[in-house]
Amino acid sequence: MVRMMIELPEGVLAALRKDPKSFAEEMRLAAAVKWYELGIVSQGRAAEIAGLPRRQFIDALSRLSVSPFQYTAEEILREAEGE
Repeated sequence: MVRMMIELPEGVLAALRKDPKSFAEEMRLAAAVKWYELGIVSQGRAAEIAGLPRRQFIDALSRLSVSPFQYTAEEILREAEGE
């Protein structure tokens, strides 16, 4: 596993009411969800980035109002129609 170090302005953790560990976990989840939403990573890879089992990652997507599907309704309909 790669270990990274980031610098944050003073008071960020206090303002967010987070300890360093929970902040890091939340930041990993936020990045994974956004990268998944943008189609940069697969659902499985995003779950791995977030440090969660896939089922928990899908639950997190729901909590954050992000669809677990990477296809739009129009794409699904076109595919179903054989286009």
